[in-house]
Amino acid sequence: MPKVTLITHTPDPEMTIASAARLCYSPATIAEVQEKLTPEKAGEFVEMLAGLGHQSPIEHAVFTFGIEGVSRALLAQITRHRIASFSVQSQRYVRENDFEVVVPPQIAEVPEAKAEFELAMRESIAHYQKISELLKSRRERELLEQGLSPKAAASRAEKTAIEDARFVLPNACDTKMIVTMNARSLMNFFELRCCQRAQWEIREVADQMLRLCLGVAPHLFQKAGPGCVRGGCPEGKMTCGMAAEMREKYAKMREEAHG
Repeated sequence: MPKVTLITHTPDPEMTIASAARLCYSPATIAEVQEKLTPEKAGEFVEMLAGLGHQSPIEHAVFTFGIEGVSRALLAQITRHRIASFSVQSQRYVRENDFEVVVPPQIAEVPEAKAEFELAMRESIAHYQKISELLKSRRERELLEQGLSPKAAASRAEKTAIEDARFVLPNACDTKMIVTMNARSLMNFFELRCCQRAQWEIREVADQMLRLCLGVAPHLFQKAGPGCVRGGCPEGKMTCGMAAEMREKYAKMREEAHG
């Protein structure tokens, strides 16, 4: 099960966004604009911005998440969201001994499939360990012959060994990352990844991220979620046919965030 935490975010994100947006249309100084804003007025203004589709001011709010217990398959998907910053646990520098794996629910539900999956994971671990030891042993001998100390040779050989041995690691191998996105990028992320047609793992991560965002900026993310929560399904003939259920799900999420 993925675990998402909100590490940090722009202080008073809705006040920041409202200040930026109002400044565009005001002759007042920045200080004067901020003095006239209350949290209530900021919330109302941010909701109005969302209704108008005026999104550039919301880029001033930034959110940083810790994401753990996810697969390398998810990593390939989330890094497609390019207006973001990612720091990911490296398989070049961190040896994957007895790594944890993410088991897809569909596989977990079929005993025979789960048994085959677990066998494949055990074989992957064994191959990874064997290959890394073989590569390390050879490279260590070469470095010792070049005059490196035993400690330095072992350290350098370890790095070069695991960076190539990792090629046998499966997509199921777990990883962890820290991700930073501004609110505009998050809106796009939620629209695509909260969708019922998104892959189950990244959909769970997106839902957790949205719950956390609603907790600190409920007006800003009032209309966040899959495209169908704001109108018709944008997927056309590829629709899941569950727009009503999705609207109900995210309405309930918003209610829970408001307490």
